[in-house]
Amino acid sequence: MDKELITPTQANNQVLKNVVPDLLARYPGLQANQAGQGRDESEDMASLGRMMAVAMLTIFVLLASQTRSYIQPLVVLAGVPFGAAGAVIDHFLLGYNISFISIFGMVALSGVVVNDSLVLVDQYNRNRSAGKSVHDAIVEASQRRFRAIFLTTATTALGLTPMLFETSTQAQSLIPMAVSLATGIVFASVIILFLIPALVVIMEDFKRVVSPAAQPGLQAG
Repeated sequence: MDKELITPTQANNQVLKNVVPDLLARYPGLQANQAGQGRDESEDMASLGRMMAVAMLTIFVLLASQTRSYIQPLVVLAGVPFGAAGAVIDHFLLGYNISFISIFGMVALSGVVVNDSLVLVDQYNRNRSAGKSVHDAIVEASQRRFRAIFLTTATTALGLTPMLFETSTQAQSLIPMAVSLATGIVFASVIILFLIPALVVIMEDFKRVVSPAAQPGLQAG
């Protein structure tokens, strides 16, 4: 197999799509099963998906217990899909194929994205506790936490940059993970600075619609 032209995963997918169905139709009773690396990767991906769901649920429970809200944890977790999207886009731009190691990088990326979102939401809650309006609280939170988010993003991306340019054979298997983590966090952080404030305002509007008693004018006591 010439890996300059096709990856093992792509070749396996082509066999499953173009060869196996024709053989099954031509020979009734024939059975085709994956084995070796293909089967191992399928099982690993299924296991990783289950563990990722458990991790996200655990993070949600922890955030809900601290914020005493069921909506704010969803706001914090909203940045995770955008981090994964950024990692996929950057794989395409840098010319790397998405591999099993790339998925590991996206899983690690989700933790960093949650941290960036959390520091912003936490500052917003502090500002609201100080009696500031929703608009002033989220604007000030974005301003005050910009440096923390920027430094987290910059140190993570710059720390992994040397691996992106490594040419040794030993490092080649780890480069896709570095691409996912280093470039995905840059994409996600930019989105977070715009997405999270917008979601916070939407959340507050939703709370006022659902619970009119929560309007500022009725909270004088």
